[in-house]
Amino acid sequence: MTSFLDPLIAFVSAHPELAYLTVFLAALLEAVPVVGSVIPGSTIILALSGLIPGGELRLEWVLAAAIAGALLGDGSAFWIGHRAKREILSSWPLKNYPRLVAQSEAFFHRWGALAVFFARFVPPIRAFVPITAGALGMSPPRFFAVNIPAVLLWAPAHVLPGVLAVSALHEYAGIPHHTGTGKHYWMLAVIGGTFIAALAIWMIRRRRGEGAIGPAPEEIRKDFR
Repeated sequence: MTSFLDPLIAFVSAHPELAYLTVFLAALLEAVPVVGSVIPGSTIILALSGLIPGGELRLEWVLAAAIAGALLGDGSAFWIGHRAKREILSSWPLKNYPRLVAQSEAFFHRWGALAVFFARFVPPIRAFVPITAGALGMSPPRFFAVNIPAVLLWAPAHVLPGVLAVSALHEYAGIPHHTGTGKHYWMLAVIGGTFIAALAIWMIRRRRGEGAIGPAPEEIRKDFR
């Protein structure tokens, strides 16, 4: 992971105009079924957010790129599932990931429309839930009514921690804003990204092993069509 992030951060530090495109693509690809389960989109976004305090990138444009990429990725996956119906879940390449597809379906049956909101923050099913929502017949108005607020919260949750952490290093550790290769930034990002990934894996395993995702209260178990 570090061998990948090190040259990436160094490159976008020298070419900040491409950083926003990188953030956009990271958020978009993370929402693509199968691809999103292996692309470290959250870690890339967190790493690039570390360039904001030094002035290489602007906060509002990083947020805009992350939001746009996530909305396009989620929306595209949903429409594919909506048009292909349930058959898409047993077609290539989803048929190679039956456990994740089954988890996504179970998530819906327990939480209804709220599954779209919660799943945005839980890798790796985040990459499978939008297409599953469409395949299971969730209506477009209801999907986007839940997905858009989720993305609007997800983007700051991934960008602001990197900004605040690097700002704290500048303020209290005496690290200068411009470090040339940006090694301080990616080191911080890798540590933070590893912690987030470890926490997510722990939560998924806990749910899988102990049934932590229990049935939702009756009043919120609504039909998601």
